[in-house]
Amino acid sequence: MTERLWASRLSRAVWDSLLPALLLLHVLTMWTPVAAGLTAALALPLVWRRRAPLTVFGAVAAAAFVQWLVDVQLPASAALLVALYTVAANSTRRVTLVAATAVEIGAVLACLRWATDGAFLTPFAALTAMVVAAAVLGVNDRTTRAYLEALRERAVAEERARITREMHDIVTHNLSVMVALTDAAVHARHRSPDKATTAMLQVSETGRQALTDMRRSLGVLRTDEPDAARHPLPGIAQLETLAGQMCAAGLPTGLAVDGDHAHIPASAQLTVYRLVQEALTNTLKHTPTGTHATVHIECAAETVTVDVTDTGPVSPVAACGHGITGMRERSAVYGGTVSAGPLPGGGWGVHTRLVFGGSAVST
Repeated sequence: MTERLWASRLSRAVWDSLLPALLLLHVLTMWTPVAAGLTAALALPLVWRRRAPLTVFGAVAAAAFVQWLVDVQLPASAALLVALYTVAANSTRRVTLVAATAVEIGAVLACLRWATDGAFLTPFAALTAMVVAAAVLGVNDRTTRAYLEALRERAVAEERARITREMHDIVTHNLSVMVALTDAAVHARHRSPDKATTAMLQVSETGRQALTDMRRSLGVLRTDEPDAARHPLPGIAQLETLAGQMCAAGLPTGLAVDGDHAHIPASAQLTVYRLVQEALTNTLKHTPTGTHATVHIECAAETVTVDVTDTGPVSPVAACGHGITGMRERSAVYGGTVSAGPLPGGGWGVHTRLVFGGSAVST
């Protein structure tokens, strides 16, 4: 990392020094000390133009004004356009306008003094075009960098939101299952020690699964670790295991998957898994003993429909909170909207349809 940083700094320093060096080459053809000194005064400040654009612009503008006073024309005057570009690329529009106005005044003075045979309009138009071009290019560069920075910040925010959703789903689901299994083990410890032992082993396995999922979501699980092969990225194929886990925790869960899911992208399958997981977790947490849940997944060529229903009483708690919000955010990525609410015949239902191919159509 340190070597890369030094290489980046060195590369930037080389590029910053290249243009001044090219302008200074003109010194080799000069025989007057005044011309050589003014060329150096115009070119050398450009080395620091990124670090102090306004200071460099002021120094170059002052050198250009002295050049005009002593009546010496120099190719190094182009340094003023470079300094203007740098100011426009790193300062506000107001500052850019002031700097461009100063350069334009200099263009007018230069044309008044050095235009040949009274031909003022042509060189003035040419210099004005260069001033405008330098300012506009600088402003565009600053706008582009600001836009890219906004995109980067948005990507970071989206990644943080993704990790938050993953952590919520993983922690809430696994803790709910572990609590339910522990309660079952406590009740069965005297009457059925074997069932209590089995429940506690499931608690241990659930805890290990939670740790693995958390490490995977945070991006720190290496592919050479044994857990990476033992716990693949959750998808539709893992819903059967999830249903069995919920049954062990005290929520009898039926699962039906219609259609082939092999063609569904892994990211969409993970979304389906998390939606079902969150819906079942809400049922486990907010419904009484004896509630049954049903999961129905319908896979089509470009869509997958998810329906999770239960027979418990309507729970207003399940309709609010971060869980439902996270489900809606996950579904929206694939053009879907989550419908969660009481069913006409009693119980609670969650429905969504994800579109992973063609144009997204919300339902």
